[in-house]
Amino acid sequence: MKILAINGSHRKGKNTAEMLNTVLAEAEAQGVETELVELMDYEIKECISCNKCLFKPECSIKDDDMDKLYEKMREADGIVFGSPVYFSNVTGRMKDFIDRSRPLHMVANELDGKVGGAVVHADLRNGGQELALAILNAYMQGQGMLVSSDRGADEGIVNTGAMGTKFASCEEGKMRFVKRVTQDEVALTSCQRLGRNMAKLVQRLGAE
Repeated sequence: MKILAINGSHRKGKNTAEMLNTVLAEAEAQGVETELVELMDYEIKECISCNKCLFKPECSIKDDDMDKLYEKMREADGIVFGSPVYFSNVTGRMKDFIDRSRPLHMVANELDGKVGGAVVHADLRNGGQELALAILNAYMQGQGMLVSSDRGADEGIVNTGAMGTKFASCEEGKMRFVKRVTQDEVALTSCQRLGRNMAKLVQRLGAE
């Protein structure tokens, strides 16, 4: 059983990657195999709206790396998507990836029944995380995925996904930020819960 993480950040190994790695570490602790994919390592061309995928589960664009990503998603039992927030939305790289994943959806929902999860990050505490998270959740639901949450046994964090920030406080009109999302304890707890919940759901579905 495997959970794949897909990072749509334009900056590899930074805050969104750290959130995704926290999700994966918790999933690994539950006995699930994991892999992190950085979309910046792959060439992804824009969808040209040729609609070939309406008739065959394939894309007309053959000279980039999307076929590799299709196979990784097909082989995974669960997929967690991550993106920093750009104007209350996902990054352009993540949006191109989403658009190009139409071949997995139009003829048949090839991701149907797979476990999904999402993490987002913005510098500000109220920096558009909720909308970016809703966009990723809507994408997963459209693909027929079973969207997992970060809900835990105790109260305090109840989101359909994990939201991180570097915002710390605002005193006398001056905002203070931490250096890394790893200093955001709420976000890390949320990521850990998401990883645990995804792993448990993947294992339960695999046992059925």
